[in-house]
Amino acid sequence: MSNTVLFDLDGTLIDHFSVLFRCYDHTLTRLERPIPSAETVRRSVGGSMEVTMSKFVPEGQIQEAAQIWRTHFDKIFLEEITLLPGAVDIIQQLHVKGTKLAVFTNKIGSYSRAICQHLKIAPYLSLILGADDTPFRKPDREFSQLALDRLGTTSENACLIGDSPFDIKSAQTVGMKSYCVTTGTHSREELSQDDPDGIFHSLPELAEAVFDLTLPLSSAV
Repeated sequence: MSNTVLFDLDGTLIDHFSVLFRCYDHTLTRLERPIPSAETVRRSVGGSMEVTMSKFVPEGQIQEAAQIWRTHFDKIFLEEITLLPGAVDIIQQLHVKGTKLAVFTNKIGSYSRAICQHLKIAPYLSLILGADDTPFRKPDREFSQLALDRLGTTSENACLIGDSPFDIKSAQTVGMKSYCVTTGTHSREELSQDDPDGIFHSLPELAEAVFDLTLPLSSAV
């Protein structure tokens, strides 16, 4: 049993997609670029905003687009944000069992900490580490190792829960177990290509299979 659990944020613990899509819509409208569908954007996110933006604007416009995106995100990032079913319960139950918990994300660290505070899960977390907190991002080995070092643990005693290949590779690069939920950007078939240690429909299903926890029925809604 892992004594430390690292959670990805978007698509794993929270649904923030409406805000993210509004930012891409706003940015591409300002730049008079074609507006992709919500589903196209959903399937494109997961690495970093700049990586996603590169799929919608020419290379020479990425920095301008990123600035427009961030300015708009600053204004609305705490709107339309919800915890996914089971998120609070799995965090609370693991915390009661003495498990050390962290958020490990490619979302900018300052935003991630504000979001966790807003959703009242920050007190359960020993670390909230995101993009711009270090020069690294998922799936850089240095990023994963830094998270483990700051948590005072090793890959053998930790696991990572996420929703994308970035999460699986981030765990694998340091020899850490990875478990995925299909509540985010990738399907079971897509996730299976990177050979995680488990793929689950939801956090309640994962909690029971991996940690032998039974979450309240309301968590599975």
